[in-house]
Amino acid sequence: MRVWNFAVLLLFSGLLQAATAPSAIDKARAVTAGIDTAAISQQDGNDWLSHGRDYQEQRYSPLDQINQDNISTLGLAWSFDTDYAQGLEATPLVVDGIVYFTGNWSMVYAVDARDGSLLWKYDPEVPKEWATMACCDVVNRGVAMYEGKVFVGTLDARLIALDAATGEVHWSTQTADLSAFPYTITGAPRAAKSKVFIGNGGGEYGVRGYVSAYDVNTGELAWRFYTVPGEPARGFESEAVEKAAETWTGEWWKYGGGGTVWDSIVYDAELDQLYIGVGNGSPWNRHIRSPEGGDNLYLSSIVALNPDTGDYIWHYQETPAESWDYTATQHIMLADMEIDGASRKVIWHAPKNGFFFVIDRENGKLLSAEPFAKVTWASHYDLETGRPVKTPNADYKDGPVFAYPASMGAHNWQPMAHHPGTGLVYIPAMESPQHFEQAADYVHQWGQWNTGMEFERVMDNDLLAQALVNRVSTGELLAWDPVKQQPAWRVKHKLMWNGGLLATAGDVLFQGNADRFFAAYDVASGKELWRFDTQEGVVGSPVTYTVDGEQYVTVLVGWGGAFALFGGVEPDPLPEPDRGRVLTFKLNAVASLPPLPDPLPRTQPPARLTDDPAVIERGSQLYFEYCFACHGPGVVSNGEIPDLRRLPNVFYENFNAIVLDGIMQKAGMVGFGDVLDEEDAYAIKAHVLDQANDDWELSQQPKWWVELKKTYYSLIASIIVWLAEQ
Repeated sequence: MRVWNFAVLLLFSGLLQAATAPSAIDKARAVTAGIDTAAISQQDGNDWLSHGRDYQEQRYSPLDQINQDNISTLGLAWSFDTDYAQGLEATPLVVDGIVYFTGNWSMVYAVDARDGSLLWKYDPEVPKEWATMACCDVVNRGVAMYEGKVFVGTLDARLIALDAATGEVHWSTQTADLSAFPYTITGAPRAAKSKVFIGNGGGEYGVRGYVSAYDVNTGELAWRFYTVPGEPARGFESEAVEKAAETWTGEWWKYGGGGTVWDSIVYDAELDQLYIGVGNGSPWNRHIRSPEGGDNLYLSSIVALNPDTGDYIWHYQETPAESWDYTATQHIMLADMEIDGASRKVIWHAPKNGFFFVIDRENGKLLSAEPFAKVTWASHYDLETGRPVKTPNADYKDGPVFAYPASMGAHNWQPMAHHPGTGLVYIPAMESPQHFEQAADYVHQWGQWNTGMEFERVMDNDLLAQALVNRVSTGELLAWDPVKQQPAWRVKHKLMWNGGLLATAGDVLFQGNADRFFAAYDVASGKELWRFDTQEGVVGSPVTYTVDGEQYVTVLVGWGGAFALFGGVEPDPLPEPDRGRVLTFKLNAVASLPPLPDPLPRTQPPARLTDDPAVIERGSQLYFEYCFACHGPGVVSNGEIPDLRRLPNVFYENFNAIVLDGIMQKAGMVGFGDVLDEEDAYAIKAHVLDQANDDWELSQQPKWWVELKKTYYSLIASIIVWLAEQ
């Protein structure tokens, strides 16, 4: 009887404890409710509360449980498959054992940091046809967290506040008029002082850029700062915009102007300033948008604003008269450093144009600028004027030029990291040139790229396309000394377009790689300490945190984005996962990824439509104008978007219905029947099938013959580049 009574007592005690214990939702609500400006500023390292961890955005963690002595025992703890297979660019946020991140199509996920189990997910149901208005894939770089809410910007330019505990919508606001302009959002919001800040994209499509601040609780617009002036006859929104208009000429407003704030937004808690990185001009070509000259403020600038009002404080323009897509939207990092015996509060910035800038963040004065990559458009910066000294390779008005870096930049959106112990800034750097040429006939078309550039179509041959990409496009992990303004060490990568960076107090530097691995490096020397086969390329940015006293490292895996789409990089013969993944590691973990499926058997494409070179050439021109930005030059896709050379025959049979009528619009492939006719579609199909049959015939040849042809085209690519550089 005593045993029975004791059992009943235990059962009652357990039920009482379960009834009074907080639920997972209550706990999540409690731990996220207190995340505010102070909490983000004063983190202890156990969580990752903002895009760059804290407001300095140095992406340095004080955690050292994982270090150089035990990194060899780092193993996979868990993996989580997202809903789509396109590129994953997000930096996760982590709050007390919950990981928040975004996937393709602006979807938001919350998972348990211990085992990756899904807590909730939110699908904003972005219309798939809006993908055609996104220059650089249906990606998203992450969320912001503030006072129990998760904020996400969507591809169709909404800003949405979700309940951090349940994923339920608190509020949603449309940040742009999509009936008039093709705006997008792919960047991560930032939050501070009870406001959430967001910019937008669309500079290639003829929009006017701005950054907005919204109330975190209501979603009401607090203020908006336009980065370029609008039509003067309609008046100017502020004195700063009116002043900027003095640096523009012609009728720029008819072309949009550009200046989108599509990535970096940083709050400075010490100086109470908000810094925005401003994008390229629209069109790129300054001679079209501002034909009588002018610097075109605030393009390619860092602008400091009052976070409460949006009022202008100062600016520094990194690339005056921007004409090369040299955005200043890249990762802005805040730091203190000693200059001439005095401590200065500075910005460290490595934008597309190839120079590493040290800028006084109190007043916007340029302190130093030195090239961190190959640069031919400017020789140096004059520190007295703060302006670049341009070379003959800068202006393409009177003829084409071949210049470094390409419009993809010497560094793009992938974040840098800093380690206070080494004093170094680590940059996911790139090197690639571009043929810049003014368009002979410029027509501004809504929903079409409007760069004012004549892109050189030299890659109709798929093997030549591959050879040129491999010849001119390289990536590296660069350790940069911001005091000496020189490299400390570098690690060369096989491909460009690699992942963002994370530095830790364990003296370990983490980076994902386009060549399908995630690696750890010695922060002092760049020596590789550890690597993991990710089965797919990585562009996402890793974070680290602790749960139950154990340190974890999490990274999103899924190669995509601008270069992955139209760089023409053909994947290895290995198949790829049909979903993007989140991978999480800890010491002594032994989980593994599921094996990749066997490669699908190659099927012979339909016969060529015609041998008429004029038709095939016309199809090549039309493909280059309407298709290559997503499907790759030379009809070579990276596998993320279907490779048109290797489609099931049913797609060729319904080619016109897809290309003209848009029967696959809901999958993101819009129809072009408003600008193309059946004769155009026939020519494009003829070009595609010509490339498809070349590809098929090559696949039937002995391996030694294929390698010989690749070597031949590699030589041709080297000659093309050599001639272009002369």
